[in-house]
Amino acid sequence: MKLFIFDMGNVVAHNVAVEGAAAKAAGMSEREFFEACKYDRAARGKIINKKIDIRDADIMTMLSNGEVTTDEFWSEFEKRTGVRVSTDYLGLFFNPVLDGAVVDIVKALRKKYRVVCGTNTIQSHYDIHLARGDYALFDKTYASNMIGASKPDVEFWKRIMLGEGVAPEDIFFTDDNEANCAASSSLGIRTFHFTNADDLRNEVRPWL
Repeated sequence: MKLFIFDMGNVVAHNVAVEGAAAKAAGMSEREFFEACKYDRAARGKIINKKIDIRDADIMTMLSNGEVTTDEFWSEFEKRTGVRVSTDYLGLFFNPVLDGAVVDIVKALRKKYRVVCGTNTIQSHYDIHLARGDYALFDKTYASNMIGASKPDVEFWKRIMLGEGVAPEDIFFTDDNEANCAASSSLGIRTFHFTNADDLRNEVRPWL
């Protein structure tokens, strides 16, 4: 292996889901929140054509891809729902907690290998992680909102491979999302579906 790619949310950091709290603050259910965003879980990661009328778009995925700003996201949300949004709820309720056991694994791997973060995120969450120094754990961070592609779109990994100059067979990737793992595997990347730190440590033991 030449490169290890770690997902951030629900792998390195927990307590990352904020949609329910954001929906509650907006006075609606989580389902209604996603419907207002026209969020399509099945099409998650698909790069949106910027020429599309934003009124017809999945603005959650566009936010993840960096195709709309935080202000543009909430402006469109207000137009669709009639709900007045006083602040960025997605950022307001974001308070991730690092998994110490996984952090230790990353640090151990970095003694011998290049380890990067490959994460689906949005600008406010990216800024919070950055301010806390969470990304300093890695040699580099490839964030969806910065590279313009989200998992499970295979373009996400292709852009990382291009940036790193590493072939898929020389990469180890771990993620908690099965769809992301399937997409990674389809490219020939050694992929591990993360469930807990102990199993991950056993999987990477040959390189520790």
